[in-house]
Amino acid sequence: MPRGIWRGYGRGYRVGPHSLGGFYTLLDLLILIGILYFLIKLFLVALPYALGLTVLLVLRAFLRGPGFHRFF
Repeated sequence: MPRGIWRGYGRGYRVGPHSLGGFYTLLDLLILIGILYFLIKLFLVALPYALGLTVLLVLRAFLRGPGFHRFF
């Protein structure tokens, strides 16, 4: 293994009483909160379309009648 390959590893994630005080840790948390907020908003926007598609697929399956290939 070359010298210095692990240099700086874990620099932003210190363990101890000052673990929440780092700038990069705070930036990481803000980015993660933003990603989660975006995913929740995306889920809420896409949910009616997914439910509508499911209802249409179920109606199509019931209109085609019984059989092995009912839902395909």
